[in-house]
Amino acid sequence: MQPRSSRDRASQDSSRPEFWDARYTSGETPWDFHGVPAALKAFLKTSPAGSVLIPGCGSAYEVRAFDEAGWKVTAIDFSPVAVERARSELGPLANRVVQDDFFKHAFGSQRFDVIYERTFLCALPPNLWPAYVKRMTQLLRGNGKLAGIFLYGDQAEPPPYPLTPAKASELLGKNFSLIKTLPVTDSLPLFAGNERWQEWVLK
Repeated sequence: MQPRSSRDRASQDSSRPEFWDARYTSGETPWDFHGVPAALKAFLKTSPAGSVLIPGCGSAYEVRAFDEAGWKVTAIDFSPVAVERARSELGPLANRVVQDDFFKHAFGSQRFDVIYERTFLCALPPNLWPAYVKRMTQLLRGNGKLAGIFLYGDQAEPPPYPLTPAKASELLGKNFSLIKTLPVTDSLPLFAGNERWQEWVLK
């Protein structure tokens, strides 16, 4: 048996851009909603506009929804294929999408009122979850929100890597307060019954 090359290993590691490039290129994207979820539409109707960051934005359908609601939007993804697709999808809003590593990108002094979560945390291996929380606390303004759709449940062959309520409390509870949690009614088959719209406020 031949040892796998570093490229082969990268294509099986969801923390690497090659993993996502391969799936976008092949069309193997069961997480792609091809639109904006109802929970986000409801959030935009009731929340005052501000600045929002969308990490791991993929095809970035939500960028237009935030923009049309008056938000200043920044989206970021490290997959060149995903970013190309997002920019093609967004047309005049293409410049809102940054191609870079969320954990390493130099945002400078920029801070956000909201960071929107959608299939980003569950795409990360759990050993990166503490870094996710640290980065969120760095990039949110005081009393800012980590808001969006979080995946709960069990997954025998991840990714995705779902949360449990206990794990969510352990991971986020020190830095955030959970102020809203609602079932998601329009999940894709991959996530059906296991998604929650949640809003976590930075303490």
